[in-house]
Amino acid sequence: MSVNMEQSHKYEQFKGQPRLPKFLVPKRYDIKLKPDLVTCKFTGTVDISVDVVADTKFIVLNAAELSIDPNSVQFTAQNGSKVLEALEVQLLEEDEIMLAEFADNLPIGVGVLSIAFHGSLNDKMKGFYRSTYEHNGEKKNMAVTQFQPADARRCFPCWDEPACKAAFKITLEVPSELVALSNMPVTEQKVDGNLKTVYYQESPIMSTYLVAVVVGLFDYVEDHTPDGIKVRVYCQVGKGNQGKFALNVAVKTLDLYKEYFAVPYSLPKLDMIAIPDFALGAMENYGLVTYREIALLYDDKFSAAANKQRVAIAVAHELAHQWFGNLVTMEWWTHLWLNEGFATWVSYLATDSLFPEWKIWTQFLEESILGLQLDGLAESHPIEVEVNHAGEIDEIFDAISYKKGASVIRMLQSYLGPECFQRALASYFKRYACSNAKTEDLWTVLEEESGEPVNKLMNSWTKQNGYPVVSVKAKDQNLEFEQSQFLLSGSHGDGQWIVPITLCCGSYDACQNFLLQAKSGTLNMKDVLGCSISECSLMQTGKGAKIDKNDSKCAWIKLNIDQTGFYRVKYDEDLACRLRCAIESKCLSATDRFGILDDSNALSIACQQSVASLLALMGAYREELDYTVLSNLISISNKVTRIAADAVPELLVYIKKYFISLLRYPAEKLGWDPKQGESHLDAMLRGQLFMALAQFGHDATQNEASRRFHAFLDDRDTHLLPPDIRKAAYVAVMQNVSTSNRLAYESLLRVYRETDLSQEKTRILSSLASCPDPDIIHEVLNFLLSSEVRTQDAFFGLAVSWEGRETAWRWLKDNWDHISKTWESGFLITRFISATVSPFSSYEKGNEVGEFFASRAKPSIARTLKQSIERVHINARSVQSIQDEKHLAEVVKELAYNK
Repeated sequence: MSVNMEQSHKYEQFKGQPRLPKFLVPKRYDIKLKPDLVTCKFTGTVDISVDVVADTKFIVLNAAELSIDPNSVQFTAQNGSKVLEALEVQLLEEDEIMLAEFADNLPIGVGVLSIAFHGSLNDKMKGFYRSTYEHNGEKKNMAVTQFQPADARRCFPCWDEPACKAAFKITLEVPSELVALSNMPVTEQKVDGNLKTVYYQESPIMSTYLVAVVVGLFDYVEDHTPDGIKVRVYCQVGKGNQGKFALNVAVKTLDLYKEYFAVPYSLPKLDMIAIPDFALGAMENYGLVTYREIALLYDDKFSAAANKQRVAIAVAHELAHQWFGNLVTMEWWTHLWLNEGFATWVSYLATDSLFPEWKIWTQFLEESILGLQLDGLAESHPIEVEVNHAGEIDEIFDAISYKKGASVIRMLQSYLGPECFQRALASYFKRYACSNAKTEDLWTVLEEESGEPVNKLMNSWTKQNGYPVVSVKAKDQNLEFEQSQFLLSGSHGDGQWIVPITLCCGSYDACQNFLLQAKSGTLNMKDVLGCSISECSLMQTGKGAKIDKNDSKCAWIKLNIDQTGFYRVKYDEDLACRLRCAIESKCLSATDRFGILDDSNALSIACQQSVASLLALMGAYREELDYTVLSNLISISNKVTRIAADAVPELLVYIKKYFISLLRYPAEKLGWDPKQGESHLDAMLRGQLFMALAQFGHDATQNEASRRFHAFLDDRDTHLLPPDIRKAAYVAVMQNVSTSNRLAYESLLRVYRETDLSQEKTRILSSLASCPDPDIIHEVLNFLLSSEVRTQDAFFGLAVSWEGRETAWRWLKDNWDHISKTWESGFLITRFISATVSPFSSYEKGNEVGEFFASRAKPSIARTLKQSIERVHINARSVQSIQDEKHLAEVVKELAYNK
């Protein structure tokens, strides 16, 4: 008894620590792995060159779900003069650490730690895992690694922290017919019967989470950059052609980043590979980037324009990480946003350069609003978030780190100017190449380059939750500004920001910018802009107010030009009315039309503005044709419809009629059939418009979709259902499916089973649960848990109709044990909770959810759960607020019948 007590006491100091002790510093890993793809086991050895920098008898490093051979654990001093055997080796599973204790202190200086181990190729899509594929009708396994954030420890014992950079020398023993890839090029292969040993070049120093190995059967396509770097895209046998688009994007992007960052790509080759089972979208492993198939493969015949765009942005994002993340790495997960926010922002910069006709910076607003939506919750978190346990890391791979992160970088670049920003980045890479950096390090470099107080300015955006709403009103000659924290719940936060305000007056030629550093500020319009809003009257016409084009000076004032700032704007009534007229008179850019609509919607959710006024503003978009603006108009319409269905069901028919009338103009202009030479954006818009019209119950759309769908069932190559409108047709036919009318549903399942293109499979999965019949929805949800749906794809099927919410919630509760076991820890479990819980709109339901999870909460879902319940409360408050709106019924009816 006393021995165990003493032992556990001895190890107590190492338990429950967020970081490993710093007695030893790893310098180089020599790793040999032998995966068995039949038994799904692997064996391995690692020799780690370490620098012993402090007296210690203990070696503490990360290991999880591995079996260690205790007799293999030994430490060899530098000159080989002394070999120390470990007295005792312990694995503390809860802390994911391995402890080795020696009789004496280890000699200070360099030595080698040797360990032999074995483990299983798991099916959890993390660590060293197995993915399945079919080859010649036979099911096979491949071995894949996914180590970010903290899962290299599931493959080999290591110092699994981003700051512990080291060089890696990898050797694999695999079946001789298979392709075996790692971060670096192969130096030699030795074949021995049906096994081969593959040796790879030693890597430059990098973090453990970027080490990668993939073993399986693959085809590839290949190209070179102008300076001779070999680039390949690997994919399942027979799918080589689908890799060509990504290959082309990669070659051009590597060259673009080399120029932009003023640093060449640092490895001799770049491989990108499509993995059939993959938890994330993609992973930036140094020199061997892994993707799920929908993010890398593009098929001219079967992929939609939106798929093409997704591939381009995904490739540009992962390649940005080769510099920002891989060459210069965050010091700890608190600075994850530096990796992800930056790569998100720069992927748009690259995509815009390659495909200017996509107007990608306008589309960037769709990223931005996801950040604004999440950060409008009290249960949000700062961009820089304290991480104390490896289990907490997964949840910060969210819209704050990616979307808000990218948005504040865009705001800063816009404030400092693109040239200054680019110069500073080049200095940053030179200074921190091959090492680690914190957020402050980037600010310091930007401050030196620009002479602006970047640190002070940006701390208000990265170290606290949330963002401001800037209220503006015109009084006499002055514009008065006031900032306060914006929360969707309508409650008052006490945050304060340094806000880079941009505004223009009556034209984009008359622009001003300043920093709002206090709670409030005033601008004299005569002094600054040489005019006053009160001098310009709006012309009254039969249809209401209109802007006099001859006197547009100061006819309207717009803040946050092009939505480059991460904040909301609330205008006084007169300024808001002028902006509505400016939209109708086509005076504003698409980004500004988008911003006015989105801010108005957010203010309406927060009950700072009536739904009637939001609906009236939407009427100004009757002739809208821009893809991004209409895309947002559609998602706002869907949200309003769902809340109205709970609040004022008797008005639902009028609200839907009104939204149909708004969307018919662009839908009729586009038509169902693609036009010769039409833009990429029109191709993406068509599907969204017809899908929305079908969901709002527009008969003509549903009938036409059904006609085209049946033509497609008869002939998969019909020109009547090209990929861009396929999802719209699938959703449309599901609107009329019920237990007594199952044909379209059965047919869709048949198409799902026939296709091996994952883009087509996810299109179908994301359409099935849009059906209004709860019994069908229950079948769909059960189908998601079947072996026919890869675990990586199940969450696509959670897009449940308003009528199916209760069914989905019951299903989640009934299957929670199975779901939490299957998706246990990792990124995907959170999708089940947010998709199922967030659509509700009563306080009772919020409480019921809280009670159900009270005994089932784990650190990996805690934050998502709180956020989802908060959304339910926000919806409940919206419902009450709509019920209290006095003139809503007459406004809605008037809008519905107003041609």
